[in-house]
Amino acid sequence: MAAAGRAWRVAALLPPWRLRAPRRAYGGAAAAAAASVARGGGGGRLLLGAAFALGGGAGLYLAARQRLREHSAAELPSGRLQLTLYQYKTCPFCSKVRAFLDYHGLPYEIVEVNPIMRKEIKFSSYRKVPILLANAGSPLQLNDSSVIISAIKTYLISKRNSLEEIVSFYPPMKTVTEQGKEVFEYGNKYWLMLDEKETKRVYPVKEVRVEEMKWRKWADDWLVHLISPNVYRTPREALASFDYIVREGKFGTVEGFFAKYMGAVAMFFVSKRLKKRHHLQDNVREDLYEAVNEWVKAIGKHRLFMGGNQPNLADLAVYGVLRVMEGLEAFDDMMVHTKIQPWYQRMEEVIKKAEAAV
Repeated sequence: MAAAGRAWRVAALLPPWRLRAPRRAYGGAAAAAAASVARGGGGGRLLLGAAFALGGGAGLYLAARQRLREHSAAELPSGRLQLTLYQYKTCPFCSKVRAFLDYHGLPYEIVEVNPIMRKEIKFSSYRKVPILLANAGSPLQLNDSSVIISAIKTYLISKRNSLEEIVSFYPPMKTVTEQGKEVFEYGNKYWLMLDEKETKRVYPVKEVRVEEMKWRKWADDWLVHLISPNVYRTPREALASFDYIVREGKFGTVEGFFAKYMGAVAMFFVSKRLKKRHHLQDNVREDLYEAVNEWVKAIGKHRLFMGGNQPNLADLAVYGVLRVMEGLEAFDDMMVHTKIQPWYQRMEEVIKKAEAAV
């Protein structure tokens, strides 16, 4: 009885996010790594899986923050756009796309991809997720989370071009990594392809656009790389992460068993290599805390969101990346030791409101 009383008091003192049932864990790298483990892949495949993880005018700029016209879901014409998202549920890049679609009130179907066989995307030569199939009169495949977001946002705002024409503004470019592997990158992926009138309506001054693009890129190039080292920081955290990944992912019984236990061990060691690759501190939590506090500082005390009274694309990107840690120790620590909580809760509220309106 005494033990039960102590447990109740501990629960009563916990902040609200600690009382939630685990909902998400990091899974972009993990799903790929789990797939490698389940099919007997070696260390090289594990590292490949990890790689998939996961100026002037200040016065005008400040004034524009107050005048910036927000484009809510109700103001954006979705037309006859039909969308199907191919994803790993726990992948931060997929989470970014879902946050964007949910906020803009765009209905879409989800196809959960088996990370081992990936037969759900056998139609595609592009073998990563997310993939978005969009039909605005004719079917079209969109790859890369930032391209998906920029292209669909442009389509919602602009009435001049078809979605196919808009996607052509984001050409794939083949590059070679330091390891000698050929990969595709996409040009212009943080740009909205708008005419002068549309640009002035969405971005009253250049600094507003520059800020949004800067932090979208930051989310992809820096923030996302802090997730794996934090959620797989210890063997216990790695096992907790994989427990959720297996339950929520599309694994068979045997695949799931091996993915959970062998994948957790593998990703614990991979996370140490990622820490070295990205020059993180010994205590990787400190890098996470510094990053999210940097984001909060950039928003400032006088804005609810970086977009002003409503989230912009940078808000949605950062939120999409961070929420894959929900239910894990890294997320709880981040909420306690940083200033992110008020902004994060506001993001949750506006997205839930948009989802309820659909």
